[in-house]
Amino acid sequence: MAVNYKKSAEQILSAIGGEENISSATHCVTRLRLILNDEEKVDTKALESLDVVKGTFSANGQFQIILGNGVVDKVYKEMMALTGREEESKDDVKEAAAKKGNPLQRAIKVLADVFIPILPAIVTAGLLMGLNNVLTGADIFYDNASIIDVHPQWTDFADIIQVIASTAFTFLPALIGWSAVKRFGGSPLLGIVLGLILVNPDLLSAWNYGSAREAGEIPVWNLFGLEIQQLGYQGQVLPVFVASIILAKIEVFLRKRIPDALHLLTVAPIALLITSFLTFIAIGPLTFAIGNGIADGFIWLFGAVPAIAGFLYGIIYGPLVITGMHHTFLAVDLQLTTGGAGGTFLWPILALSNIAQGSAAFAMYFVLKNKNLKGLASTSGLSAWLGITEPALFGVNLRFRFPFLAAIISSGIAGMFISIQNVLATSVGVGGVPGIVSIQPGSWGAFAIGMAIVILLPFIITFLYGKIRNPKSLHE
Repeated sequence: MAVNYKKSAEQILSAIGGEENISSATHCVTRLRLILNDEEKVDTKALESLDVVKGTFSANGQFQIILGNGVVDKVYKEMMALTGREEESKDDVKEAAAKKGNPLQRAIKVLADVFIPILPAIVTAGLLMGLNNVLTGADIFYDNASIIDVHPQWTDFADIIQVIASTAFTFLPALIGWSAVKRFGGSPLLGIVLGLILVNPDLLSAWNYGSAREAGEIPVWNLFGLEIQQLGYQGQVLPVFVASIILAKIEVFLRKRIPDALHLLTVAPIALLITSFLTFIAIGPLTFAIGNGIADGFIWLFGAVPAIAGFLYGIIYGPLVITGMHHTFLAVDLQLTTGGAGGTFLWPILALSNIAQGSAAFAMYFVLKNKNLKGLASTSGLSAWLGITEPALFGVNLRFRFPFLAAIISSGIAGMFISIQNVLATSVGVGGVPGIVSIQPGSWGAFAIGMAIVILLPFIITFLYGKIRNPKSLHE
C-alpha cells in the first residue's frame, strides 16, 4: 500500500504537539531530527502507532523520529510545506540543540564536532590496516607464519596497503587541524598547514622522543637565549587540537581588523607565525605532557587491574553514549594507537559494547508485540552490530530498560575477559562485528570469545526476562 506522505506528516505534527512546538527541524538518512519547545507535549503512543513511524528517542537535545531510508525525506518535505518553514541543515539543528546544553554538554559537543568529521578517514584507515594484519599476521592461517611468508608474491601488495592505511595516522594532526580550525570559524586550509608543520620531517619525531631524551640528543633552537625543543607531534592529538583553536581565534580576530585588500598578505602569515611559535614554545610541550600523561594513566590502570578496568569500561560505555561523553575517548584511542603504546585496549571494548546493544535489540524482536517496534528492534540491532548503536540504544533498549541493563552487564563481562587477555586494536575501525579485523592478529581468538559473550549473553538474558517476567511495558 502506497504511503500518503502528506497525511503522515499531518499525523506526526499532531502527535508532537503541533507546529508551535517545533523550534527547529531537519532530517538525516533515516530520522526526523527535531528541536521541540516542550517534549512533554509529545504523544508518544499516538506517534508510535503510526505505520510510517518505526520508533522514537530523545538524545542530545533532539527528539528523533525513525521513519526509514527513502521515507524520511518525503515526510520532511511535506512537514515543511505544511508548516511553511524553510528546510534546515543538520548543523543548524545541532547548533540549536547545543544552546540548550550545560557547559559540559557544550564541551563534549565541541569534541564531537571536531572528531566526527574525520572518522571516515580514520575508520577507512583502520579497515585497511586490518586487511594488512590479515596478510602479515602470523598464526592466522599458517603455524608460525603469515600469508606473505608462505606466499611472498603478496608482499608488495601488503606494503602498498600499509602505505595507504598508515597515511591518515601519520598525518593525523593535519586532519585534526582541518576539522578544528573549521569548527572555530577559521580557514580549514590553514588548519591543514598547521598540522603538517607539527609533523615536519625536519623535526624530531615524537615516536623517537623517548630514546632521544635518554641519550640526551634532543635538538633545540636557541631563540635569544630561550631553548626550544625541535619536537614534532606525530600521533599526538592535544597539541594540534589546542593550537588549531588558537589559530582560528587569531585568524578571525585579524580578519575583522585588517582591510580586505590586505588579507592575503597579512592574515594567514601572521596567524600561522604566532600560532606556530606559541605551539613550539608552550602549547606543544604542555599538551604533549598532558596527552602522554592521560595515555600513561590508562595504560597503568589496565596493566595493574585489567579485570576491574575492563569490566568498568564495558559497563560504563553504554551510559557514556547516552550522554555523548563517549566522543572524549576517541582522542584517547587515537593517542594510544598512534603514540607508540602499541595499540588501544579501549576500542575493542567499545566494539563489544556496540555488539551487546545490538544483541539485546535482536532479542526484543522476539519479545515485543508491537509490529512497528519489532521492525525497529531488528533493523536497529543490525545497525548496532555494524557500529551505529543510537537507534537500538534509544529506540528500543533504554525504553524498556532491561535490555539496556542486559547489554551493559554483558559488555562488562566481555570487557573484563579481553582485558585480562590483553587484547589490543592496532587502529580504530568499525565498532561492531567487522571490528575483529582491527584487532592484533594474535588476539583474534580472545576477541572472538568476547564477541560470543556479547552476542549470546544479552540475547539470552533479554529474551528470558521478557518472556518469563513479561513486563507490562511490552504491551504498550
